[in-house]
Amino acid sequence: MSLSRRQFLVLSGAIGGVGVATLAHKVLTSGAANRPPSLPSTSAPSPTVAATGQSVATTTVATTNRAIAPKGLFAPVRGDARIVVISDLNSAYGSTDYEAEVHKAIALIPDWKPDVVLGGGDMVAGQSPSLGRDQIQAMWDGFERHVGAPLRQTGLPFGFTIGNHDASGALSVGGKFLFNDDRELTAAYWNAPGHNPNLQFVDRAGFPFYYTFQHKDIFYLVWDASTSRIPPEQIAWADKSLASPAAQSAKMRFAIGHLPLYAVAVGRDELGEIIAGADKLQAMLEKHGVHTYISGHDHAYYPAHSGKLELLHTSALGAGPRPLLNSRLAPFKTLTVIDVDWDAASTRYTTYNMTTLQVVDHKTLPRLIVGPTGRVLRLDVQESDLTAAERSLTFTPSS
Repeated sequence: MSLSRRQFLVLSGAIGGVGVATLAHKVLTSGAANRPPSLPSTSAPSPTVAATGQSVATTTVATTNRAIAPKGLFAPVRGDARIVVISDLNSAYGSTDYEAEVHKAIALIPDWKPDVVLGGGDMVAGQSPSLGRDQIQAMWDGFERHVGAPLRQTGLPFGFTIGNHDASGALSVGGKFLFNDDRELTAAYWNAPGHNPNLQFVDRAGFPFYYTFQHKDIFYLVWDASTSRIPPEQIAWADKSLASPAAQSAKMRFAIGHLPLYAVAVGRDELGEIIAGADKLQAMLEKHGVHTYISGHDHAYYPAHSGKLELLHTSALGAGPRPLLNSRLAPFKTLTVIDVDWDAASTRYTTYNMTTLQVVDHKTLPRLIVGPTGRVLRLDVQESDLTAAERSLTFTPSS
């Protein structure tokens, strides 16, 4: 995101609040000698695939427990369910095209053989008063051409959350939407008969801003975290939805929102960039047994946990990936493959740097990140693993 976009976000936040498994994965030691150096420690790949880097043909056989990926990429063993996660696809304000990594990801996604694709928001580059309705519509036309139609043609379900650049929920002093055109045209795009995301809806009354769906024994709740404040009535809806028989009878529950519960990236460590009341929202998610909360917005990849809740912070696939707090690692664009193990009630991440197509080594990420509202630990790190120096770390603003 360019400086001008950031300045506008800060200004908008001042006006209307814009800025809007298991506890941790244990390191798997079996097959460690066969892991490629960049493989996350939570993965245990097939030695054969790790050596060849080739995907396994699965067109005529069951895909579960087979190593599957696009040809030439490291192939993780497919779990009982597989999810591909992408986020923050957009470029400069008003852009109707997408960067190379977005086009690459959309082309490769089917070859991971996922059950569902999830999007963390910011599919277009709105949230600017300089953009008229025709320009906003042109952005959604561009999304349809480059992302929406190609994904739909695969037949894969696409569950997504709305980002601040898609349809910010920021309100004026008088309580009206500051970006009402963005919201109207976003709703029109997703409710058009030809744009069916192929989801098994449980509750779509608030679609596309908040809704629930189910796929392959996972219950998904999507809320409108396009600003830092989720309306009280929507929180009550989420509480009720997660307590429902449909949610509680599922083998696993996921929640998805654009803004994160905790800050992990440089330039996103301000209160308007994090969901307000995160501690209470986390408690609600934990009460209902939500396994993972998936977010975008920070433009930095960080697989983490806080309490009983796992947190997948996605990087931008489009423009403007950001550095992590507490890290000197250069920013990079990502796509994450989540493989689910029903017996262990756990997830395993394989995350690709979409510029190099190499697997991200989780050990290169900071062991913990301290933000303005608390700290989160890397997924494989437990509280008991922290050193005295790590325990004493305090938040230092990045700017």
